[in-house]
Amino acid sequence: MANRPKVVHLVVAANIGGAEHFVANLASQPDRTNADHCIALMTANAALKRLYRDKALNVRDRGYSREPSFANFRRIFGAEDLAWLSEILIEENATVIHSHTYGSHVLSARAARAAGVPCVRTEHGFEHYRDPTRAWYRRWALLHTDKIIAVCEHVGDFVKALESRVAPRVSVILNGVDTSRFNLSPRFEGAALTVAWTARLDPEKQADLAIEAVARVPDVRLNIAGDGRERRKLEALVRRLGVEDRVRFLGYQDDVRPVIAASHVVINCRRQEGLPLALLEAASMGRPTIAFKDGGGVSEIIEHEKTGLLADDCTAEGFAALILRASKDPEMLNALGTNARANVEKKFSLNAMCEQYGDVYRPFQGRIV
Repeated sequence: MANRPKVVHLVVAANIGGAEHFVANLASQPDRTNADHCIALMTANAALKRLYRDKALNVRDRGYSREPSFANFRRIFGAEDLAWLSEILIEENATVIHSHTYGSHVLSARAARAAGVPCVRTEHGFEHYRDPTRAWYRRWALLHTDKIIAVCEHVGDFVKALESRVAPRVSVILNGVDTSRFNLSPRFEGAALTVAWTARLDPEKQADLAIEAVARVPDVRLNIAGDGRERRKLEALVRRLGVEDRVRFLGYQDDVRPVIAASHVVINCRRQEGLPLALLEAASMGRPTIAFKDGGGVSEIIEHEKTGLLADDCTAEGFAALILRASKDPEMLNALGTNARANVEKKFSLNAMCEQYGDVYRPFQGRIV
């Protein structure tokens, strides 16, 4: 549609996580956002390219990235990728550039300055702020971003505390989930309690705690839908604990709905998190979550004993105690799942999220590079 914002989303990523799915959900809703979208993509992951192309999105593929890596840093801080992205902004008649991942922050800010367009940024978490290897130009990129959207209050407060000068530019738009796609699923009738994990297998996700917790509770099963650099280490842990018959590695799943439907409960073992899309998807299907009580944005989704169960301790013992409780009370899990679905419908609508991003883009309408 003529004379409405044109948004170029820069995604630099090696694996597929919540942020990458978020971009697919947002960019595929031009009418809800009242904006047209293009994705400038840097990845070596064929599945990530397929995710966006299956949504019929306009993808401008740079065709590399093994974030984080020296080559990635060299290109982001060099002239070659800046020229590539600036050319996309010109060719797409972009009115705003929107960055989403750690690897995109600096390059987006540089390209925005070079092209004279505003830069919007969604903060999906805060792990990149705590990693000293990711400190290069971290504050510079923040200060040269016009609008910063946090996916939950916890992330927003973290960014404001880190750099008070950008506090007036920070606002919160809660992640949303497509409740028609992730529709309420009938209660799973499997005899043994089945726990689902639907996240990347990276160290900070702490899937080892989920495996160790399940190993402590007889008969409970764990289905792991995800991939990442920890997989071999986790497979070795399963063998060492002797639970090969109860823990299954399903690998990355293009569609996690069958995995969620074939479970009674999902688990998140991260010590601190943004606003996990995986938990919203599970809740939308009527599955409660077991997670850590002080896990950042998790507590903005999960209310203890109402929409899930929250452990006081982020340990295998703490999670095992809740898994044991869940295994003994299927009616409680059913009630928690019903409440979880109602909470998503009330607070985490995809339509509402897209409309709020439309409000962010609207001031940039009609501005052409």
